[in-house]
Amino acid sequence: MSKPRIAVIIGSTRKTRFADKPTEWFMSKVAGNADLDFEVVDLRDADLPFFDEPASNAWVPSSDPKAVAWQEKIASYDGFVFIVSEYNHSITAALKNALDQAYNEWVHKPMAALAYGSMGGARALEHLRAIGVELQMVPVRGAVHIGGADFFKVWPGAGNAPISEIEGNLENALGGLLTDLTWWTKATKAAREA
Repeated sequence: MSKPRIAVIIGSTRKTRFADKPTEWFMSKVAGNADLDFEVVDLRDADLPFFDEPASNAWVPSSDPKAVAWQEKIASYDGFVFIVSEYNHSITAALKNALDQAYNEWVHKPMAALAYGSMGGARALEHLRAIGVELQMVPVRGAVHIGGADFFKVWPGAGNAPISEIEGNLENALGGLLTDLTWWTKATKAAREA
């Protein structure tokens, strides 16, 4: 079995987004991972239109070339880590749209998350997990949450410290995320290939 590929999907597209900082930290921690290959997938680069197909591609092939290109890209991965910002107690519109642009390509693949916001992105991640279940993904239990005083310490609108200053509070959660993601990625990949 080839080494599984994991897309690290940045869920915010705002010019002033915070997402790049936790993404860079996460990628530094998974560089050279023995079990999984991680690659950043930035929704800014996808340039997706708002979903405007007759139906999900579970039922009807998509016609928009950008949607089809997105589906092909997502299909090439064996699992996903979402970098989740919380907007008004939920995920961003850009992330919801990206999820809606595909269906078949998400099915039977695990998803994990690094979430952030004043409450650690917990409410947004709960919404994302519910969407993931509907898309037949496997949400793993482990997640990294940057919230409360830690968030305000590293967020540019407040302390703007490097994430290395709070990583001691994140490393146990990161270890749990990677353990869960590795197990479920190997299990679902083997099942899909069988």
